[in-house]
Amino acid sequence: MEFRQDAALIVIDQQKGIHHPKLGRRNNLQAEARIQALLQHWRHTGRPVIHVQHLSHLPDSVFWPGQSGVEFQDACAPAPGEQVIQKRVPDAFSGTPLEAHLRAAGIAQLVLVGVATHNSVEATARTGGNLGFDTWVIEDACYTFDKPDFFGQLHPAELVHAMSLGNLHGEYATVIHSRDVLR
Repeated sequence: MEFRQDAALIVIDQQKGIHHPKLGRRNNLQAEARIQALLQHWRHTGRPVIHVQHLSHLPDSVFWPGQSGVEFQDACAPAPGEQVIQKRVPDAFSGTPLEAHLRAAGIAQLVLVGVATHNSVEATARTGGNLGFDTWVIEDACYTFDKPDFFGQLHPAELVHAMSLGNLHGEYATVIHSRDVLR
């Protein structure tokens, strides 16, 4: 898989709070290693990297400002010169300068990784696709958590992840595996 030289890697919500036990069981335990490999690849090739940081409105959130959970994970922390976008809702485009930054930089291709697949990754991919960006989601560099459906039936993270990717693929984004990028 070839990406344009200006393709931006967008790393979503790789913050310390995402490891809090109250979020429950997750899938893709290797996702952080995949994200790190993609970060290293993007940095080595001189492509743009954008880090998205969630700042919650809710005091009981793992991403509440002023506590350690809001900080970036050390292994996924922004390097000097990498853009940081702070958001207050799942969609990284909503209420942020992300679209304006991408347009000003001439970036038309987005590669999304991070958490949670069914939430911030899906919301950002949908908007990116709707805005006309060539949007890609790296399925094994994203993860989510067990989640109940509307009727209260709990579904395993693997199924929640698969459904979110199914919602995106072919309509809002192209979903691929990291090996297709890193080979």
